[in-house]
Amino acid sequence: MDVTAIEGDITEQRVDAVVNAANSSLMGGGGVDGAIHRRGGPAVLAACRELRATSLPDGLPAGQAVATTAGDLPAHWVIHTVGPVHSTTEDRSEVLASAYRESLRVAEELAATSIAFPAVSAGVYGWPLDDAARIAVETVREHRPGSLREVRFVLFSPPAYAAFSARLASS
Repeated sequence: MDVTAIEGDITEQRVDAVVNAANSSLMGGGGVDGAIHRRGGPAVLAACRELRATSLPDGLPAGQAVATTAGDLPAHWVIHTVGPVHSTTEDRSEVLASAYRESLRVAEELAATSIAFPAVSAGVYGWPLDDAARIAVETVREHRPGSLREVRFVLFSPPAYAAFSARLASS
């Protein structure tokens, strides 16, 4: 499985599955979540509303993942995952790792061959970049691929790209 980091816009990635760093409501928000909903168009929001009306009435719990259509994105699916808010008093590392693991599991269930991840929880959820990169890269490297052949970390800012590139180079 080829694992890389690039600096860019995740909404422009031509991959089978794009991962959305969602909030538990699945109704869009800021950062990556807002960008994916805007670029994906009304089909993504409609699919999320359907999930909330049926299988996820209380929203998507942190550490879990679910797929919807990608709408107008140049991908087949959006895999929505909720990362934890960083805490200095409670270790939530396993919940962050679970967000990556569950996204990979959903991608494999879809028979996706390529997936693009943002830096889950490293934006408004406050996770320190170096630690977010460590957890993400270690979790992806532990995955035993089935259909997946490519995992791409797509980082919007130069500091995020530097943190993920350094972690990939050292692992």
